Amino acid sequence: GIKAFLVTKAGDIMLLAGILILYLHVGSFSFLQSAAAIESGKIIFSIMMAASLLIFGGAIGKSAQVPLQTWLPDAMEGPSTVSALIHAATMVKAGVYLTARTFILFSGVTEWLTTVLYIGAITALLTATLALVSVDIKRVLAFSTISQLGFMITALGIGTQLGWFASQFHVMSHALFKALLFLAAGSVMHAAGTTDMREMGG
Repeated sequence: GIKAFLVTKAGDIMLLAGILILYLHVGSFSFLQSAAAIESGKIIFSIMMAASLLIFGGAIGKSAQVPLQTWLPDAMEGPSTVSALIHAATMVKAGVYLTARTFILFSGVTEWLTTVLYIGAITALLTATLALVSVDIKRVLAFSTISQLGFMITALGIGTQLGWFASQFHVMSHALFKALLFLAAGSVMHAAGTTDMREMGG
């Protein structure tokens, strides 16, 4: 719990810093006013890059993307029903939603899109590989979640309307299948009396 708190707080600090930078240069928290200010060229490029990457840093922390992905597998120590809620509901989806929500502001910034694309793709590949070598059934599903979140982030980094739609569609589909996977894992763990998949043969 402490690890999850500290890692996600690192992301939260970046998110707050990005919001404040944007507010100082726009004078409003409104998405529409911020988008208008960016489109009109009122905000210089370096400020916009700093704000966009810091806000995306908040998404990296909340949705457990590389390099802040370490907290989520360890958060699986709780009951399976809690795990199902963490992975299916708001908690880890918040970063993907934040990135999708700020798409209106930063979709014209090629460097931001490239960063989003690479972070998502690296996360998807790395954590899928980690899932292959993990033996704890809930950790496997946790790595799977991070990988799927990486796919959602990658779709946003493509920078098209279709990519945006694909990411948000996958947010919904993932919520359904991952909740069912964790509840099924809880049922298997209850029957087998262990979380170690090496002891579940037969």
